[in-house]
Amino acid sequence: MIRQLSIFIQNEIGSVASITAILKKHNINLRAIASFDTPQFAILRMIVDQPEKAKTLLIDSGFAVTMSEAIAVELEDKPGVLHDVLQIIADAGIGVNYIYSIVFRQKNVPLIIINTDDLEKTKQVLTDNGYSVPEQEDVIL
Repeated sequence: MIRQLSIFIQNEIGSVASITAILKKHNINLRAIASFDTPQFAILRMIVDQPEKAKTLLIDSGFAVTMSEAIAVELEDKPGVLHDVLQIIADAGIGVNYIYSIVFRQKNVPLIIINTDDLEKTKQVLTDNGYSVPEQEDVIL
């Protein structure tokens, strides 16, 4: 499983930069980021190399932050592979809550972050079907 941070922010100029400034100041490396927004607010989801430290710093700075788990899935870089993963999940009767991709990885293998309504079952179904599901330490390298 991958630990991710979800930060509730105002949807205004500079709000994401205020988050990344805190990470930069405390030498926390950002590995993935996605923003899910409405006209006034946004939920910023992030994977960082020091999630507990980042959560504490952001809360201390006045942000509403939660930590949750998601699944990371390695994909081949070819058409249809994401569909195959999503179809396996759907065929297992699992709902996908959201999905986003990783920013950088040394292996240069595409990596998708998926949150579902049953993470353990999702991980098992994907590994049973030959997909690599890295753990936190494998994603942050």
